Amino acid sequence: MATEKLETILKQELTERKNRGTLKGRETVISRVQLGHGEDGPRVFLAGYGDKAFLRMNSNSYLGLSTHNEVVRAEEEAVGEFGTGPGAVRFISGTYQTHVDLEKKLAAFHAREAAMIFSAAYAAIMGILPVLINEETVVISDALNHNCIINAIRLSRPATKLIYNHLDMADLEAKLQNAIGSGRRAIVVTDGIFSMRGDYAPLDKLTAICKRYINDFPEGIITVVDDSHGVGALGRTGRGTEEYTNAGADLLVATLGKALGVNGGYVAASNTIISYLRESVPFYIYSNPITPAEAAAACASLNILDSSTGTELLNRLRILTQRFEAGLIKLGFEVIPGEHPIVPLMIRDTAQTAQLVKHLFANGILATGIKYPVVPRGDEEIRFQISATHTEKDIDMVLGVLQKL
Repeated sequence: MATEKLETILKQELTERKNRGTLKGRETVISRVQLGHGEDGPRVFLAGYGDKAFLRMNSNSYLGLSTHNEVVRAEEEAVGEFGTGPGAVRFISGTYQTHVDLEKKLAAFHAREAAMIFSAAYAAIMGILPVLINEETVVISDALNHNCIINAIRLSRPATKLIYNHLDMADLEAKLQNAIGSGRRAIVVTDGIFSMRGDYAPLDKLTAICKRYINDFPEGIITVVDDSHGVGALGRTGRGTEEYTNAGADLLVATLGKALGVNGGYVAASNTIISYLRESVPFYIYSNPITPAEAAAACASLNILDSSTGTELLNRLRILTQRFEAGLIKLGFEVIPGEHPIVPLMIRDTAQTAQLVKHLFANGILATGIKYPVVPRGDEEIRFQISATHTEKDIDMVLGVLQKL
């Protein structure tokens, strides 16, 4: 075989990843979903585990909208009307009315002039940053930003790349001061909610700092926030970190695939910026969009979120999150407290983290262990994620399993 030599090298790399603890290994396969009933929330069944039901505590579906009747019905009706796929990229013949409707809804929801959708939020970040960054751009990024931001900056060719300490606004300001004269344009980019910890960027302070130094760069300072975990999960009406901090970024990137329960990503900004991105971003120009039916489902999700039902779901999400955090603290565990439904249980030991994940799995609970070297040694954790479809009984069940230790 022509690939024998390559396969030898790849097998060695896989072995090294296993030894380092970064090998993800075989994926669990969900074979069936059972909707919640009575005091029990939804359960999933895994291929190879028969009729054993599992409680998902590691899902991004914070509001449970992926199985909401209105969302499912909207997608089914759109499939009947438009078929299963777009059949082309947007600028040829792949733009459907549901895509246009969704972009208008997203822009209005976030109080922006315009929005554009992508196949994923990862693709959105990977697409927009490189076309906004040139050889005269200074990029300043939070130390714990998501992998998509890191790779998007790597794909770019900025004049200078600076990393400020996580959430350290004094360090951000110092980096901005030191960057004056290094480029004509500065881009400050951050996650809204940081996915491993559930903490948030202080956008009010961040944007105030950028405003103070905007005239020190001939082309100004552009703020970019990826709030994929924030939208639909944080803020009084679910508008994410911007609403929670009462501050807005120049470009907001988020996802349709977490709290909104569908698929795809998007960016919201001014008309001029969105028009330029449509003409410039290869991830948008040369990739098929999400399906027309997915766009219709996302519209339905937005309608729910922006209604009294959405408010009820958000309130329930906060109550369940508080219940779980309080329970963990009462049991003597260390958490990073906050209102976001990501609840990290700090274990601070790789072996103990792996052991606890196995214990949870054996008791029918799916949770994600974050171990070294994915996080620094001593920051090992189990990331729990609360959903509005969980019940008080579900939360207490997890706490009871943890108490057994």
